[in-house]
Amino acid sequence: MKKKYACETMLVHEEAVSQVSETMLSDSLFEEAANFFKVMGDKTRFRILYALDKHELCVCDLASLLDMSVSAVSHQLARLRKNKLVKSRRDGKNIFYTIADDHIHMMLKGCVEHAQENLQ
Repeated sequence: MKKKYACETMLVHEEAVSQVSETMLSDSLFEEAANFFKVMGDKTRFRILYALDKHELCVCDLASLLDMSVSAVSHQLARLRKNKLVKSRRDGKNIFYTIADDHIHMMLKGCVEHAQENLQ
């Protein structure tokens, strides 16, 4: 027997729709939030963010850790910086990266916990 994922009647629950309607965000805010997941949704960028959540690292550190070229890591870091998911600081000739803020930490933690539950 097939599961149905749609209503069998065309009854709209007006009170529920009204309550949710009052809390809906602007299209631009939904677009920005969805973009966050597009950027995080890449396995390589997720690995970089995960590493940077554990410790501040430079491009060479990340390249070694992830077995990638410095150029490839730099390219991904540029996208992460553009989207404000990582921040950097210069120390002499080195630039060190870390996650931008605690929001990123919480999203990484939640994603990993969810993935672990799905694998059990």
